[in-house]
Amino acid sequence: MIDRRDALAGMAAMFGAALFAPIARAAGVAVAPVISDGPPSAPVFTAQQRALMTALSERVMPTTDTPGAITAGVPEFIEKLLADWAAPADRKPIVAGLDAIEARSRSDYKVAADKATSAQQDALLTLAMENKLPGGADFFDKFRQLVLTGYFTSEVGITQEREYLPVPGQYDGAYPYSKVNKVYSS
Repeated sequence: MIDRRDALAGMAAMFGAALFAPIARAAGVAVAPVISDGPPSAPVFTAQQRALMTALSERVMPTTDTPGAITAGVPEFIEKLLADWAAPADRKPIVAGLDAIEARSRSDYKVAADKATSAQQDALLTLAMENKLPGGADFFDKFRQLVLTGYFTSEVGITQEREYLPVPGQYDGAYPYSKVNKVYSS
């Protein structure tokens, strides 16, 4: 059985000291309901912010030969994590970043950011990443962590993007790396 809490612990190790506080809180609790069960305790986003957060999560982890962020339930994970595991101050850079991206999209493209083309959304995310929007770099780092954590701790991320083998087989120290198809997750 896949355990999201164990997967969260692995994500915590991957991000290390730069881990976004709500992810660290959720990963550090030994006994708690599974993070993705049920709706968030309170809405975090307006309808427009939720639509943009959903669109941008798919730009960070797009559908390719495996499902993307939306199919993996990443937008729901993000809102649940921010509602139930984040302090109000933890939510501010995410909400402010979404608002800054929305304002820039309306200014540059004359369209709501969630309705912008994929290339325009990528350009807006790049502006955030390069800190060319108010609070952009802080938003981008935290948002990217939320998307990656939500994706790689989901059933889709664990079983389709990676290969889930509780016992991955015999040890072969001379196995050629070029023959590895997927990274194993446990």
